[in-house]
Amino acid sequence: MRLFIEWLNRYKKILLIICTAVMIVLTIIGYRQGIFTNQAKMKAFLDACGIFAPVLFVVIQAVQVVIPILPGAVGCVYGVVFWGPVYGFFLNYTGICIGSIWAFLIARRFGQDLVVKVTGGKFYSKYCKYLLKENQFEKIFAILIFLPVAPDDFLCYLAGISKIPFRRFTMIILLGKPLAIILYSLGLDQLMQRLLGLVA
Repeated sequence: MRLFIEWLNRYKKILLIICTAVMIVLTIIGYRQGIFTNQAKMKAFLDACGIFAPVLFVVIQAVQVVIPILPGAVGCVYGVVFWGPVYGFFLNYTGICIGSIWAFLIARRFGQDLVVKVTGGKFYSKYCKYLLKENQFEKIFAILIFLPVAPDDFLCYLAGISKIPFRRFTMIILLGKPLAIILYSLGLDQLMQRLLGLVA
C-alpha cells in the first residue's frame, strides 16, 4: 500500500491530466446522448447498470479521498446529477466518510513520512505545529471539516498521525461532513445546470 501511494503521488500531475481528460470526454458523451438532459434516458442508463452503478460510485468517492487526484467536489456533483439531491447525498456521504476513515488508518499505520509525501511538505509544515498540542489540533480539525473549502483529504491523513482517538475522529467525520457535502453537491449542481443545461 505504501509503495502504491508513493507511486501515485510521484505521478500525480500526469494522473490528474488523464483523469480530467477522461471525465470531460465521458461528460461530453453523456451530454450528447441525452443522459444528462433527459430524465427518461438517465433513468434507463442507471437501470441498465443496476446496483453496480451506485456501488461503483461509492468506491470511487472513497478512493478519491485516499488518492486525492481530483477534487472531491467533482464527484459530489455527479452523485446529485445521477441520483438526485437525497440519494445522491447519501452516496456521496457514504463514499467520502469511508475514504476519510481509510486515509486516517493508512496514516496511522505508515506514519509521518508517508503523510508528508501524500500531502506535500508545504501543507505539512503549515499544520504540523498543531500536532504537538492534542486539544488544539482536534478543535482545528473539527472546525475545518465543517467548512466546504478545507483540504479535507489531507487533513484526514494529518489526523492519522495526531493523538486523536479513532472513535473521536470518526465522530467528527460523520457529524462534520454533511454540511460540506450538501454545499458542494447542490452548489456545483446548480452551476453545471446553468453552464451546460444539465438537469438533476
